[in-house]
Amino acid sequence: MRVALFGGTFDPPHLGHLAIAKAAADAFQLDSVLFAPAGLQPLKTDHHTSPFKDRLEMVRLACKIDHRFHASLSDAPQPDGTPNYTVETLATLRQQMPHATLFNLVGADSFLTLRQWREPDRLLTLADWIVVSRPGSSLDDLSSLHLTPEQHSHVHLLTTVHEDISATQLRQYLAVGDPCRNLLPPEVEQYIRQHGLYQGSQ
Repeated sequence: MRVALFGGTFDPPHLGHLAIAKAAADAFQLDSVLFAPAGLQPLKTDHHTSPFKDRLEMVRLACKIDHRFHASLSDAPQPDGTPNYTVETLATLRQQMPHATLFNLVGADSFLTLRQWREPDRLLTLADWIVVSRPGSSLDDLSSLHLTPEQHSHVHLLTTVHEDISATQLRQYLAVGDPCRNLLPPEVEQYIRQHGLYQGSQ
């Protein structure tokens, strides 16, 4: 069983997220991609996000596009309101799926901040990493991460997908009434419209 954790805000989940997940699933023969909306991301505490229940439901709707995609509660809000840390999520998944080959799927921009994450060296032992190229984030030089050869062997670059959809810009379009049908799965666009999400906000 080959499983990838795909964490993020998913506010909202868009076609770029789905393209990344599909490219990773195809390239690394993944049996399952777990889309895990984060309750509270420690590096984005100043960003107002939509309610978790809405983000989770939008992810569930988006995941219908591929049988390998699954909405996951593994990064659900903590009862005490503390941030969600990837190291704890991966450790829990490792306990739940001890025989799985576990991956963490991230964009290059996020991966290049790895040293700011909690227990970065442990993170590289809990899972292999699929790092997706992103516009403006070069993966030609990872020296700033100070990876050992062993750690580097657990990092796999995915350069076959180039999605430049900004969730921030997407929310701005939605706030002024643009349904963004060319950027969102139809079911997600419908959910946003029915629940009045992002209206007059960014």
